[in-house]
Amino acid sequence: MPETLATQVAVAPPAAPLTIRMHAEDNVAIVANDGGLPAGTSVPGGPVLREKVPQGHKLALVDLPEGAAVLRYGVPIGYALHPIPAGSWVHERLLKMPEARGLDDLPMATRGAAPLPPLEGFTFEGYRNPDGSVGTRNILAITQTVQCVAGVTDFAVQRIKSELLPKYPNVDDVVALEHGYGCGVAIDAPDAVIPIRTLRHISQNPNFGGEVMVVSLGCEKLQPERLLPPGSIPISDARGADEEEGLDVVCLQDEAHIGFMSMVDSILRQADAHLQRLNARRRETVPASELVVGVQCGGSDAFSGVTANPAVGFCTDLLVRAGASVMFSETTEVRDGIAQLTARATTPEVAQAMVREMAWYDEYLKRGSVDRSANTTPGNKKGGLSNIVEKAMGSIVKSGSAPIANVLSPGEKLRAKGLTYAATPASDFICGTLQLAAGMNLHVFTTGRGTPYGLAAVPVIKVATRSELARRWYDLMDINAGTIADGQASIEDVGWELFRFMLDVASGRQKTWAERWKLHNQLVLFNPAPVT
Repeated sequence: MPETLATQVAVAPPAAPLTIRMHAEDNVAIVANDGGLPAGTSVPGGPVLREKVPQGHKLALVDLPEGAAVLRYGVPIGYALHPIPAGSWVHERLLKMPEARGLDDLPMATRGAAPLPPLEGFTFEGYRNPDGSVGTRNILAITQTVQCVAGVTDFAVQRIKSELLPKYPNVDDVVALEHGYGCGVAIDAPDAVIPIRTLRHISQNPNFGGEVMVVSLGCEKLQPERLLPPGSIPISDARGADEEEGLDVVCLQDEAHIGFMSMVDSILRQADAHLQRLNARRRETVPASELVVGVQCGGSDAFSGVTANPAVGFCTDLLVRAGASVMFSETTEVRDGIAQLTARATTPEVAQAMVREMAWYDEYLKRGSVDRSANTTPGNKKGGLSNIVEKAMGSIVKSGSAPIANVLSPGEKLRAKGLTYAATPASDFICGTLQLAAGMNLHVFTTGRGTPYGLAAVPVIKVATRSELARRWYDLMDINAGTIADGQASIEDVGWELFRFMLDVASGRQKTWAERWKLHNQLVLFNPAPVT
């Protein structure tokens, strides 16, 4: 988004028309009123509507001749396919989408912004791990090498929760890291490194306390030693320095197992040892710099880039100022803002790494005979987003204004502070899975259309873009950013609200709605390699 962004909200009485224009140069505005505005409505400071315009959708503020650039966020989100009179509803069928920005001649680390001023004195209560990371939850995770064992592991996990977990009150949960990988795949293909390292790094997530337990079938391609080679698992202090590092594996095809219950009982015996060590851990006060936050959006609408995402962006800046780590992702949703991103890079090398990830994904989409325009969904369009360009401009603002200091390829582990671009697909489930692998211990998810998305491994804070959604889904949304569009709060107000709520959730003082209802989506590994 251009640095000159100046959100302008035409505040009016509740029953009066309310429109939102994002930039002084914009020739369209979105309708903020619940239910939209009918034809004949006189917009304050604007035209009379020629037709009904639904909530979140754009109206033309001036006459737009054929071929004219339609400007939102101060950038062209499309070109008029025929003349559009002032007061008309501007939707995707009236627009030609701009071509993708080339990856040559980009501004590389040119913005040169001064570092944000430090934000000190903020802490949370977390769990310190042997590798130096900090967890926000204390969870036993059971890694699986292949989908074949998922049913057995799930059966065992249900018994662990009912029979063992009550004995260990300091352990928050037991989760099975189920996935669709491990066999029937070209495991030596170059791109197979992505799902393998993803699952490896998820097993090391800070919320799992360094306790790694594996269930294997025995004949799968992804053998336990390939998934977690020697040296990849730090030894827990609770195990003692004299204990040799070893991979704790329950192999279902082991000849010692006679019958189904033998397998299940073996999983329970091994889990009990891990639970004992996890139960001995206690929260301690740590600085806010130990937060590793993944930000993401899903079920987006035209309000996403007006309310929730700008508030998250403000909060992102607070986190970076506090010394924390923040990841933004979703390659196809930031691709159209690549020039903005490379200009914000701290060094030309960081900028070039972003270009490398965009180029790789362009080629990946090309192999599937699609381009970035395949991203937008029917719900996005119903919510007022005409195309991926408009969606991208609203998505990028989650990254705030801090310099971009790091870039991660899919499945890599984060090892640096500050703001990171973590390259992932925009799919909610795959993006969340890859951010888990990078090491996030807290997740922020904005939505305008609404989604009950959640993850078992980390708390997911849900931010609603509209007050109407927050009212209807009152027991699913944690933060209502719709108050920004209503004129009841500023972007800064909601950003601070989110920041403080994060510290409470990270400390275990608050639970998110997804945690309370135990709404957990499965892990979905990104596997661009062939399936055999």
